[in-house]
Amino acid sequence: MKVLPFTMLVTDKKSVLSEFIELPFFYQYLHTHNQWQITYIEKGEGTLTIGNDLHAFRSGEIYVVGAKIPHLFKSDPEYFEPNSKHSITVYSVYFDPNEALESLFSLPELRKVNFFLAQNKHGFKVPSDYIQKIASEMLAVHNASGINLLFSFVKLIVALESIGDCIIPLCSDLSSLFVSESDDVRIKRSIQFIKENYSNRITLDDVANVVFMTPHSFCRHFKKHTGRTVVSFLNEIRINHACKSLISGERAICMSAIASNSGFNTMTNFNRVFKRIIGQSPTDYIDNYSKTNKKAYSV
Repeated sequence: MKVLPFTMLVTDKKSVLSEFIELPFFYQYLHTHNQWQITYIEKGEGTLTIGNDLHAFRSGEIYVVGAKIPHLFKSDPEYFEPNSKHSITVYSVYFDPNEALESLFSLPELRKVNFFLAQNKHGFKVPSDYIQKIASEMLAVHNASGINLLFSFVKLIVALESIGDCIIPLCSDLSSLFVSESDDVRIKRSIQFIKENYSNRITLDDVANVVFMTPHSFCRHFKKHTGRTVVSFLNEIRINHACKSLISGERAICMSAIASNSGFNTMTNFNRVFKRIIGQSPTDYIDNYSKTNKKAYSV
């Protein structure tokens, strides 16, 4: 499915964007944008596509989508039927920590918030115990203006950070797997090499040699185009494979085998990198995934 770039209508009067929509159904195209998105589904049911993962969504839930993550809230089929009486009502807050809010997010008081967002940059679902609090803060942002908008926004992101390890990850196929047609050919070639060899021992020299660059030059080139280091990208690919293995039932084989097949030499390193990227341990991840799916199919 083609991913469409989506440009938010940025105004010089606001550094945080908020919207309320009431429509027959959601925007129908898989898309991506530079802003983080927090969406409170006041009314509506369907399927969320985020990265390469699918999740059932319903009224009263809140989803956080990371910047540049391909996503689509697809309404259920009955919303598109002729003379349908179904409709959706949704509140969304959009923000970009690297643009107008860069100075705010650089404050030491927001260090924990920055760390939380970095750990959960692929998106997550807000657990039911936190929905009322987050929804209330979102509505405060929506109704605020001027300096009060910033105050309300800070309260919102602090409330999100307070969720901690209780978040429910959404995207196991990482955003970095999506490479646009305009990206540098050397970046495409290096990413393809990493995707084909992540289960083996890969050095920086190995990847740099593929594109005939020195390791130092390649590191700078890769970071410029992807926003991350080669090592962090490689680890994301490996953890992505591990997530797929965990939710596909391969956990029964052996957790150490999953770690090894994903390119990790030790369980200690696997557990450490997994928690840093996903925000929870492999065991907690599969337990939360199982609970989420049971809820989705029991309604």
